[in-house]
Amino acid sequence: MHISEGVLSGPVLLSGAAMAAAGTAIGLKKLDYDEIARTGMLSGVFFVASLVHVPLGPTSVHLILNGIVGLLLGWAAFPAILVALALQAVFFQFGGITALGVNTVIMAVPAVACYYAFSPLLRRSRPVALAAAFACGFMAVCIGGLIVGLALVFTEENFFEVAAAVVAAHLPVMIIEGLVTALCVAFLRKVQPAMLPGHSPKEVS
Repeated sequence: MHISEGVLSGPVLLSGAAMAAAGTAIGLKKLDYDEIARTGMLSGVFFVASLVHVPLGPTSVHLILNGIVGLLLGWAAFPAILVALALQAVFFQFGGITALGVNTVIMAVPAVACYYAFSPLLRRSRPVALAAAFACGFMAVCIGGLIVGLALVFTEENFFEVAAAVVAAHLPVMIIEGLVTALCVAFLRKVQPAMLPGHSPKEVS
């Protein structure tokens, strides 16, 4: 779901950079010292997951995991995702430096939105929590695809068909991301519930 350099218009790139900078500033301000290690670990997980590409028709897709990153980090997802995308751009030419702000928005905005939408449901019963986790993973990719579409359409109206194709191509990824996020939440509820928002260290599933 990376947008390469030279695709988007100047105003879209500048808007994305401004939004990414604002989100990262908020994320760093809200980031507690005790959460730095977890933020770095999840940034690394995001970095690795995005490198594994699976061919799908004329394009390729990959795991994104911005849903689980947002669920566990909240606003700190912005700096975590920004660092991972910057490293991908530098080492593997995925996306690009000029498109870094827009790509960060594409991944991090859905992560934070899903954090607020679904994290309160993780305190409920196991079926509700797992359903919320699936929805979180699914919607994080879906919203990201919609932001990609908006970025393309605001650059050039003729990109509408391309934007629709991008969203459609990621439908299988949305389902897989939902399942992976649900599995991660189920695992954490058993072994480390304190990592989940709204849970205390003594809480068990």
